[in-house]
Formats: sequence, structure tokens, C-alpha cells
Amino acid sequence: MPTPKKTIKKTTVPQNKEILAALEQYFGFSEFKGTQEQAIQSLLSGRDTFVIMPTGGGKSLCYQLPAMMLEGCAIVVSPLIALMKNQVDLIRGYSEHDEVAHFLNSSLNKGQIKVVKEDLLSGKTKLLYVAPETLTKQENLDFFSDLKVSFFAVDEAHCISEWGHDFRPEYRRLKEMMEEINPAAPIIALTATATPKVQSDIVKNLSLNHPEILISSFNRENLYYEVQPKIKKDQTVKSIVKYITKHKKKSGIIYTLNRKTTEELADLLKANNIKAVAYHAGLDQKLRAERQDQFLNEDVQVIVATIAFGMGIDKPDIRFVIHYNIPKSIENYYQETGRAGRDGLEGNCILYYSQKDVSKLEHFLRDKPLSEREVGAQLIDETVAFAESGVCRRRSLLHYFGESWPDKNCGKCDNCLHPKEQFQAKSELVQLLQTIQALDERFVAAYVVQIITGHYTPQIGLYRHEKLPVFGIGKTHDDLFWNSLIRQAMLEELIEKDIEEYGLLKLTAKGQKFLKKPSSFLVVLQNVFAAELGDDEESEVAEDAVTTDDRLFELLKDLRQVVAKKLGLPPFVIFLETSLQDMATLYPTTFTELERCQGVSKGKSIKYGEAFIKLIEQYVIDYNIEKPDDFVMKSVANKSSNKIYIIQNVDKKIPLETIAKNKDLRLDSLLEEMETIAASGTKLNLDYAIDEWLDEYDQEEILEYFKSCETSSLQIAQQELSENDYTWEQLKIMRIKFLSVVGN
Repeated sequence: MPTPKKTIKKTTVPQNKEILAALEQYFGFSEFKGTQEQAIQSLLSGRDTFVIMPTGGGKSLCYQLPAMMLEGCAIVVSPLIALMKNQVDLIRGYSEHDEVAHFLNSSLNKGQIKVVKEDLLSGKTKLLYVAPETLTKQENLDFFSDLKVSFFAVDEAHCISEWGHDFRPEYRRLKEMMEEINPAAPIIALTATATPKVQSDIVKNLSLNHPEILISSFNRENLYYEVQPKIKKDQTVKSIVKYITKHKKKSGIIYTLNRKTTEELADLLKANNIKAVAYHAGLDQKLRAERQDQFLNEDVQVIVATIAFGMGIDKPDIRFVIHYNIPKSIENYYQETGRAGRDGLEGNCILYYSQKDVSKLEHFLRDKPLSEREVGAQLIDETVAFAESGVCRRRSLLHYFGESWPDKNCGKCDNCLHPKEQFQAKSELVQLLQTIQALDERFVAAYVVQIITGHYTPQIGLYRHEKLPVFGIGKTHDDLFWNSLIRQAMLEELIEKDIEEYGLLKLTAKGQKFLKKPSSFLVVLQNVFAAELGDDEESEVAEDAVTTDDRLFELLKDLRQVVAKKLGLPPFVIFLETSLQDMATLYPTTFTELERCQGVSKGKSIKYGEAFIKLIEQYVIDYNIEKPDDFVMKSVANKSSNKIYIIQNVDKKIPLETIAKNKDLRLDSLLEEMETIAASGTKLNLDYAIDEWLDEYDQEEILEYFKSCETSSLQIAQQELSENDYTWEQLKIMRIKFLSVVGN
């Protein structure tokens, strides 16, 4: 026998005045934004509601206010623990009572769960945030069934669709679980990114009953969009450092493809005096929450993250979002860039694009099921098309989400600010439309281009399409031209992709009309990006982002020799050669600038720096030198990003091999870092390691050599001390000791 359906009391919809009064009472606002009021009215009337509103548009209020106004508790399904905590903290900030909002997920212990349930039973809680996984437990379903549920809210509803950028299979079961709790309760679904296909998936999977669908414009007028080529890794990193340095005290997010890159980039930024932290799913929950708070509280300027970060983050003054790698979908890109400028002020969105990154994304699809691979490949293709496009980026973005943008030039993207030459393509467009027709509108763009350019393939042979009259009719143009034309014909709504059928090209009514009566059609060629040169994500950033001035370097070496003789010290004690190289690159003419050179501490700068600054100052005048940018672009190793870790572990007398292994360093690299630390003024007591490598007599002999040597070359040291056949590592560690004892 079927379970009888529960009923809920018919709600009288408050008048606008009542809703506005409630808005003022609960949240302190005097007016609504966009479609907020319509969504709230719809939900208050007991109607299923679907809200599509860009990031920063105020989606959360669409269910938070009704929850405060209605009897019972609203159950809000949210995909991320961090998002739930963030939302609960915000609501509690508006209320005098913490029990007004709770979350229930795996992060709570038994005692905390008990408190939440008690508050729910008492009727004090108006909003309960749950993970979809929470609803899969029968004990929770039984408990919620006894509650008075005002409605269900499904936040980040795009997670329900395999065409959405954050597909979560457990979202597919939400409807059946809601039915078990209270089948009569209305549902509100909310998302910031939903293509027409994703929209239909959400309505279908949640079984929304004649929903009120409210779609706000996807246009974010204050955002600037730019795509830059990523040719060499060190150039890209330098460009990022330069940009952030110019935007001091402005918060930003850098998105990367993998965990390792987030750590590497964060270390590089810190090495260049930028407050940054890494954020990814590999970090434990506590550390992630801590770093998120650091960013929200502006203890750090930049957060370098994978897509694990950002969903629902309410920080209105993020001024830039940089994509170090191309995202896997336009939805991802829109969602992530949408975190910039949520206060309506400046927001810069910069994407670094390379074919290598595209190949990596395609590689990730390799082991997926066939249908998932096909969907993933289409999403990547759309993102590539956006990156390579030579037309207005705003127009391309909005078109993807089913929104028309009438203006050809938005004035706030790289393509519009630097427009490319336009070509007349009236006859070519006719050829394109004829080819799509000849193929019965049953093939994707790549196949259409092969036909029109006369590029024979086994698949074409199988269908005997080489016999078609349109085969090769456009061979005077290359693939770049035809792909550009296809994209722009789609923007003008002459052709469309049938998403349901994996991107097959079809003519629209407008396209049919154009075929009958062709008119002028101007096309802009897509951007051509050079292939990325050699560098890989795993490779180290080149140490020298700018060229060392060899003439100045030699003068500095001569000066070091003079200073060393005067003080009766070996030259390398004054400054290491790597420090002199930095000086010959950056031309420091103040003590502050000198301290930016590796191995130069404040103390060392004051102690030895004056003569070097004077020499550089005169050199700059004599040779009319234009100083480089006011930041130092150096590798992580050169800046000793592992400094604290190394010092702490040396203090604990941890074996050097273990320290090196834990930081993924070779032993020689670790010793190089240690020397930089010692040279800059920090004492390292390595006696515990030295005693294992060398006996007392050998130690004395090497120290005596360093007291009188005039070169920092360890090769020469090996030759001078050849009788005892010392290794490079043994000499290196003794020089570190010498620097720690004599140089400090």
C-alpha cells in the first residue's frame, strides 16, 4: 500500500510591503536586486521555482528570506562543506540567535549533531544546510520526516546535470529523498551557470512542477576579459608576478589545473614578497578552512587554487581572477571569473592559453566512459573556441548561455579594445550553409570543415561524401578561416549546435532565410596561439627572467675582492656570486632594493652594502641604464621558500637526506638552499650532520682552507685539497658552517 502523501497548509502570499518589511527586519536591506523579489514571491506562494542568476547577483537571499518568513525549517542542499559554513556564518551575523541556522554534514561530531537536532525539534532553526550525502542516510530521512519542512532549496543546482561543470551523481537522487521527507513541500533550485541544456536537465531531474523560471542576465558589465598566450612557463609566471605587484593590496584568485602547480605557484609568489597560499582538495579540512579564512580576512592577498576553491565564497572585493590553465568548460570559466568584482567595481579576468593545457584536459578524459568522454570533449571544444575567438568575448560568453548581446564591441575585453581586421565572407557563408544542408545537418563542425576543404578521411570514404558537390568547394581557405566563420555564424544565430545530439550543426530559421537572400557578412579570424615551448608544469621556473649585466657583474666581483681583503675575509663571505648576479640584473641603488637580492639580509646589506650601492648608482648614470621592474622574479629555490622548514628541521637534528626527501629536493639542491640561508645571516648548526661525514681533522683542514681562499669555486677547492679526495657535498656543508660561524 503506498504511503499517503503529506500535505502542507496553504500559504497566503504576503503583499510586497510585508516582504520589504521582512527584508529590512531580517537582513537590513531596503530593496531587492534583479529577480529576487519575484523568486521570493513565487516560493512564498508554494510554487516550485528555478532561479538562474549570475555569481554575485544575490541568489542566496531568494531562499533565505522565505525561510525566515515561513513556518518550519527550510532544508538547503549544498555541495561543499566550506560553502555551508560560510552561509551559516553570514545568516547568524544578521540574527541575534545562532540556532537560526545550522549545517549538518560529516564535519560535525556526535555532540554537535545532537545540538543541531535539538534546535531543529524545538523549532528554533529556520535554515538547515545539508550535503546531498547527508540525505542518503535513512536515519536522517526518518528524522527530517518528523520535522515541519517549509521548502527544499537546491543550491548549485547545475551539479545535477552531466552537462554542468560540477556534476555530482548523488544530486540525481535528491528528488526521491525529498519525496520521502515531504512530497508536498515546494522546491527552489538555484544556479549561477546553466546553459539551455543544463536548465532542462535540472527541471527534469528535480521534477519541478510548472516552475516559475527566473533568468537574470549573465552579463557582468564590470568584468574585463583577456586571453594571453602561454608560451614559456617562466614568462607566464613573471607576467603574473608583475601584474600582482602592480596591484598591491588587491585581492585575487589564481586557478590552476592540479594540486602540485598550486603549491609551486604559491611558493613562487611568496618568494617574490606576495602574500599567497595554496588551496586544493589534498589539504586537510582544517587547513583548507584556515586558508579560506585568511583570504576572506585579507591576511593573504592571493589564493592559488584548484576548482576546489571558491564555490559560494562571499568576498565582494576580489579584483582579479587569473587562470593559469584553461578551464575544462565555459561554465567553469564563467563561475570562476564571476568571483571577481562582486561589489560592482573593477574585476579583471586573465586567462593564459596553450595547446599543451588543452591536451592535458583531453588526456584526463581518456579513462572515462564513452558518453562522458563525448560530453567532456564538447565542453573543452567550446572553451577552446572562446579562447581562440577574435570577436567580443562578452558576446561569446553570453551566447553560450543562450543570451543575445546586440553590441559588436563591449569595450571591456581584449578583442574589443584591439579589434582585428574584418573580411567580407558573404559567398563563403553561403558555401558553409550549403555544406551543412548537403550533410543533412547530421555532422559536427570538424567534419563539416573537412568536407568543405576537401580533406579526405576514411570516415568521409565510408559515407561516400567525397562525391558530394560541396566536397572541396572552400579549399581556397584554411581550417582557421572556416572555424572562425562557423563560430561567428553561430553568434549571429544562423547556425546552431544541437547539444542533445553531441554538437551536430544545424541551420536556424535565420540561416535558411540568409541562404535564400544572402547579404553582407563580415568575419574576424580567430587568434592563432604559438605552441608552448618545452616547459612543462613539472619543470622548474627559469632562474633568470631578465639578463645579467656581465660588465657590471665583473665590477662587483672586483669590488667584493677589495672589500674582502680590507676586512681579512674570503670574498664569498661578503656576498655570494648569486647575490652579485642579482645585483647585476636588478641594479639596486637603495638598501631596500639590495635586500631583494637573494642571500642579502637586512644585516648584511647594512654591513657590506654601501660600497656596492654606490658603484651600481654610478654605473646606472654612466651607462644610462633603464632599471627593470621593481620586483624580483626569482625561483622558489633561490628565494629559499623552504627556509623555515629547513631551519626547524636542522634544529631538531633531522638527517639531511630526510629533509631533502620530505621537500622533494636532491641533496645538492638542499645544500644550495642552506648556503643561501647561511649567507643571508641565519646561523645553521649542522655539526650533527658534519660529524657523520667528516672526522675532526678533515673539518679543521677544510675550515683553514676557506679562511684564506680567494674564490668561491668548490672545483678549485677540490683541486687544492686533492690529497684527501673530498666530495662536493663535504666541501659544501663545511662552507655553510664557515658562513654560519665567520660570516654572521
